[in-house]
Amino acid sequence: MDMLIKKYGAAERGKKRLCLITNAACPTKDPFEGTKDEQVSAIAAKMAAEGIKMESIVMKADTSSVDVDEKIIEENDHLLSLLSTNAIAKTVYVESPLSLLGSLKTRRVAPVTLFRGDLEINPSMKIKVWVYKKVAEERLPTLQMYSDKAPPSDKFAKHEVKIDYDYKATEETSEVLAPEERIKGFRYGPHVIPISPDEMETLKFKTEKGMKLLGFTDASNILRHYYMKDVNIVVPDSSKEKSVIAVSAIAREMKQSNKVAIVRCVWRNGQGNVVVGVLTPNVSERDDTPDSFYFNVLPFAEDIREFPFPSFSRFPTSWKPDEQQQAVADNLVKMLDLAPSPKEEVLKPELTPNPVLQRFYEYLELKSRSTDAALPPMDEAFKRIMEQDPELSSNTKSIMDTFRGSFEVKENPKLRKASKRMLRDKPSGSDDEDNRMITYNANENNVDTVGDANPVQDFEAMISRRDGNDWINKAISELKKRIVKLVEDSTTDEGGDKALECLLALRKACVLEQEPKQFNEFLNHLHELCQERKLSHFLEHFTSKKITMIPKSEAPDSDVPDEEAGDFTVKQEPKLES
Repeated sequence: MDMLIKKYGAAERGKKRLCLITNAACPTKDPFEGTKDEQVSAIAAKMAAEGIKMESIVMKADTSSVDVDEKIIEENDHLLSLLSTNAIAKTVYVESPLSLLGSLKTRRVAPVTLFRGDLEINPSMKIKVWVYKKVAEERLPTLQMYSDKAPPSDKFAKHEVKIDYDYKATEETSEVLAPEERIKGFRYGPHVIPISPDEMETLKFKTEKGMKLLGFTDASNILRHYYMKDVNIVVPDSSKEKSVIAVSAIAREMKQSNKVAIVRCVWRNGQGNVVVGVLTPNVSERDDTPDSFYFNVLPFAEDIREFPFPSFSRFPTSWKPDEQQQAVADNLVKMLDLAPSPKEEVLKPELTPNPVLQRFYEYLELKSRSTDAALPPMDEAFKRIMEQDPELSSNTKSIMDTFRGSFEVKENPKLRKASKRMLRDKPSGSDDEDNRMITYNANENNVDTVGDANPVQDFEAMISRRDGNDWINKAISELKKRIVKLVEDSTTDEGGDKALECLLALRKACVLEQEPKQFNEFLNHLHELCQERKLSHFLEHFTSKKITMIPKSEAPDSDVPDEEAGDFTVKQEPKLES
């Protein structure tokens, strides 16, 4: 510490740093004057005055060993805690070499505020807050182009590579267009719409810097996958006592009532976009650290991607794991637990280095020494980040084998490579295993009508065509007509089976192509038709298969709630006794 003070003095305040690596298992000498606590407190005060930062990395010792004295470890932990309390010091406990490597950070990113201003609760109440980045992806350094055209004697050469672009009206002409002769164009369908810089400037959304509270909602309403970007932390201005108290009061109430806040944010004046995000309370457990909020950006409607997967609750029993399969899966999860109770959690983010960055800088150092340096083999420590721990794999081999044997996977011979496959939920209550997959064959796209011989195959070929915008509606319309004709002409069970097969294919396609309204309306029409024509034999087919409308859980565009779709079944017409 004295060497740091003498060499750098007060000019390098905040940049002086000490790193202590220890197992905290060795005894410390008694001081000549005072107690150990007094000596450590005096050192901590001097470090704080000189702006010296300290990191203590403690490699936990095996307390079961005979050579380890727990009393000595407790005393050393107490002394390290005094440093953390009275100086700019931090203590990290690690158990593995990988965690030790991750805790040694050669470069510290100084915290820089993203925003300093008011958190506006309402026009008459504003809280002074600062916003910092809490998590941000560390990227590979930007590699720049280098030019060796400068003469070796030029000591001031920058060796930069500059790229200039020339714009011409056509390839044949040699005339270069000046900047004022060019204008940006945006594609709108088959057209290109020119928009001038003045128009672009007018279109810009004019914003004012600030954070505004829009309201509160239950934390369960904000799903984890809504978080879009880096995490920021919102802290009160430490120089404003009322701001600290206000943030603490709001954060504690939000945590107690399990609420989050929705806020509108503009980080700087003139910013071209507005961010809507969520504030999650972060109640501190330390007396010297104020309460704060975590901020995450939320998506707008245009940012969300819809994937209409069927509900697991609607799957037939044959698609769900039995008790034995569930028990095997439970054992697999437990055995691969990275945070076993008595041991340190493996691969903790704050103690796990990025293997890509580490390998890049390792190779960069070798290249700086020799331009012909070869790429070294991957370090074993980094393999534990990217691959499963061999020790863990060997201990779970029997469970892996049991899991593999409990879930047998077979190849489906019906599927062909040229087919476009989409897995969809079967109609509610259907036990037909062959109905779980829709197969669209790309080689059958020349079909343009639904025939009598193979209506389902014709329909699937038509609906898979992408050489026009009306093939989906045309295919659905033709299959509807074919179903109605089959129902009207059906006098035997064979005719009813064929109509039912077409109806099932229509339902699946309407789910796939997001056309639930067409199917639901047609199902009601078909029900009324069967009642009018007194087609009891066809109604019996409906009843046996429990045909339902397409609910909202299967297709977001459907206006039929799940409970109503489940209650609705085509009712059988009562038979008259002779």
